[in-house]
Amino acid sequence: MYAVSASALFLVVVLSGALSGSWQDSASRAKDEAAIRNLVKEYVGPRERGDPAAVGALFTSDADQLVSSGEWRRGREALVKGTLASSQRTGGNRTITLETIRFPSKDVAIADGRYEIIGGAGGDRRMWSTFVMTRGADAWRIAAIRNRLPARPAQ
Repeated sequence: MYAVSASALFLVVVLSGALSGSWQDSASRAKDEAAIRNLVKEYVGPRERGDPAAVGALFTSDADQLVSSGEWRRGREALVKGTLASSQRTGGNRTITLETIRFPSKDVAIADGRYEIIGGAGGDRRMWSTFVMTRGADAWRIAAIRNRLPARPAQ
């Protein structure tokens, strides 16, 4: 008979749950995915309208963003200020189309999508955006955004 320590058993249970996403049934996963997609839509809308209060309400207080130019925006206030200034400066119509959402834990989501600015001051831009979201007491909030330009093929 094999002896299994309590810590080894705990590790197996934790890893199997983490790998399978077993904390979520399909109904709660669908609900969370819909909330994440809605949160991204809510981010684009108020940003385009230049509504600082609505944009700020979507983020955790310690949220940060790394934009494609390499600028870091750290904290909700800097993020809102930089986001609205960027939208005003570049213009154009923004869309973010999420392609994947995964849940490393029940209260954390990572969402990746195509980020496009069409008709902006610098011409059309096609990028990628990754959002890290956390579930708070009342709703999901954006904790981090990473925007990046697609890698260029080697010549």
